Amino acid sequence: LVFTEEDKYGLYSNLLFKYFLAEGIVCGHDLFVASAKEHPDNILKELPAPLLDDTYRKELGDEAAVVNSEDFQDSMKIAWRYQNLPKMEASPTTYTKFGHYYDVSKKMPPELCQSVKWHSFYLHEELSFEPKMKAWNMNSGYARLLQSIQRIISQEGFDGSDPQKKQRNVLRIGIQSLGSVLWGDDVCCSETPEDPHSLTKFLYVLRGLLRKSLSACIITVPSHLIQNKAIMERVTNLSDMVVGLESFIGSERETNPLYKDYHGLVHVHQIPRLNSLICDVSDTKDLAFRLKRKLFTIERLHLPPDLSDTVSRASKQDLAASAKLLSSGCGAVAMGKRHLDF
Repeated sequence: LVFTEEDKYGLYSNLLFKYFLAEGIVCGHDLFVASAKEHPDNILKELPAPLLDDTYRKELGDEAAVVNSEDFQDSMKIAWRYQNLPKMEASPTTYTKFGHYYDVSKKMPPELCQSVKWHSFYLHEELSFEPKMKAWNMNSGYARLLQSIQRIISQEGFDGSDPQKKQRNVLRIGIQSLGSVLWGDDVCCSETPEDPHSLTKFLYVLRGLLRKSLSACIITVPSHLIQNKAIMERVTNLSDMVVGLESFIGSERETNPLYKDYHGLVHVHQIPRLNSLICDVSDTKDLAFRLKRKLFTIERLHLPPDLSDTVSRASKQDLAASAKLLSSGCGAVAMGKRHLDF
């Protein structure tokens, strides 16, 4: 169960959500897409097109050429005493291909989408078919969604507890903007919601379904709207992996020259620790993402060494004020000896 905290405007988390679904189609997995905001059919029409090996090499060659030119420009700026230091690699998995790569400027061909079996759950259509129900003392939208997932797992042969007659691959479940007002939940509206446990109950039952079936799930949640931090802690504990996206749009970092090469930060709050006493902690703590011309990449965050371009005006003013204070005490000595520098 992968829990993704949406960025403020939901742009990049939605792209990550589509990457997950596109990878399922390329691998031949069955899909189950649920949303209360956008119709699943429209989501599947907007999936990025996969890059074939030859195309990927060409695209990577173009990107590498750009990176090399940036490195050359940086080497012109960098101080001579830093040039001999070992250089950090931008990508944690350099020169290793993991999964598939996608071109965000193109849409996946319809015939490729139709090559796999997929199921959709659009909340407004589901609630219009039958009157509202309150099963398991839970929000009606969540209860209906759980019933649909359970039905697909049992009918399509993904239940791991039952011996299957034919070979199955993996069911990929994608749930968009869970916990938002569109789902009929009020955890995003106030610090003391009327039904604070519906989301927790839903995730508890869902994780039980995932544990006994051949399935993986990604959920995006507008966590910046959930004001009650206790709910967020419970939701985090019920997830296997928790990743947060922080976009620079509308923030001070958008105009800060320190972050000019990136579009946001990636916060890895929790990673899976199934069947182990301790979890594997990555040595890479500071991650950032950027949306290039065709590729969405996650890299290590590197701040430029050139302070003349990156020091803010306020910092420069502080430096000037401290220089004036120094000049009152050391001015006579400095003027007397020309080569003495403070």
